[in-house]
Amino acid sequence: MKRKLINLVLVLLVAVWIPALALGETTFDGYVTAGEETTVLAPFGGTVSALHVRAGQEVAFGQEIATIETTKVYASASGTISGVFGQTGDNVEDVASRSGAVLYIAPTGKYTITADIQRAYNNSDNKYVNIGETVYIKSYSSSNGNEAIGTITATDGTSYTVVTNEGELLMQETVVIYRSADYDTETRIGRGTVSRTAEVAVSGTGSIVYMHVKDGDTVTRGQLLFETLTGSLDGLYAAGNTIVSNVEGIIATVGAQVGGTVNKGDTVLTVYPRSAMQVQIEIDEYDLTSVHEGDVVSLAFNYADGKAQTFVGTVAMISHVSSAADGSDATYLAYIDFDADENIRLGMGAVATLDTGEDAALMDSDADDDALDSEP
Repeated sequence: MKRKLINLVLVLLVAVWIPALALGETTFDGYVTAGEETTVLAPFGGTVSALHVRAGQEVAFGQEIATIETTKVYASASGTISGVFGQTGDNVEDVASRSGAVLYIAPTGKYTITADIQRAYNNSDNKYVNIGETVYIKSYSSSNGNEAIGTITATDGTSYTVVTNEGELLMQETVVIYRSADYDTETRIGRGTVSRTAEVAVSGTGSIVYMHVKDGDTVTRGQLLFETLTGSLDGLYAAGNTIVSNVEGIIATVGAQVGGTVNKGDTVLTVYPRSAMQVQIEIDEYDLTSVHEGDVVSLAFNYADGKAQTFVGTVAMISHVSSAADGSDATYLAYIDFDADENIRLGMGAVATLDTGEDAALMDSDADDDALDSEP
């Protein structure tokens, strides 16, 4: 009878002990850290003309990061665009290897005259011509009466070259060249043959990001034709000269600076994704038996100042290497996954609470069974 009474007392004690343990909790102080790091790479290269973000800032997907200065290509001659072989996204060198140039300009001076002073009027002044002189051209044949105005562009001994600025002539016809607009015989400086002025080939380096002209456009010398960026564009796709983010999160570092250069593939940003934030805690060795990977914990953050601002997290990893110095009690870092909202910032303090009551109840239930089994 006495033994039965003792067993009954043990059972009552266990019954009281179990709910008390069920309410048991273990807490750990921690802080928010980055679970992973990703990068934003430059899709093209060039000189950075503007930066739109800084370290510590939150960046959104598609947000502008930096503006890259383009290389601008201008018309070296006035005329008509006679062929455009490149388009936005194309690599200039590739286009030039296929077509000789990105585009061609048919100069306003579409006729070139190869002339000499052999038929000049017999005057010493007419035996010497100068580059840059304006001359007046008339067809040698009186039947067509073609006239033009040109400029001497080159000299070589008794020969020289004239490029027309206006007027119409016939290909391969013979023309007489004068210094006077009145075609005075005394100003005749020679005779020449008309040919076609070669188109001006326009090329460059890098990849085309903006094209400002099309076939058939009339352009003037110095007019902007197209703009390029360094390197080849992925998929021959040109979205402008601004680098945008292809990730979202907190900017850890900025790898570019205004006035500096970047090459395609260089790291422009390192970013901590918000979706990969974790809470880091430190576990004493004597608490390892109560914390396991996969355990669900409650997270409270210091910024909430006592308000009901908690998150549910999961223990993602417990280190197998102690973080304590030699001679100290061993402690182990653990990382808790959770879904961070816009209020969570890296480095924030947090308290992780693990409900140990279920494990304790299971252990004590086994003890109860042992006590009952000991009855006669």
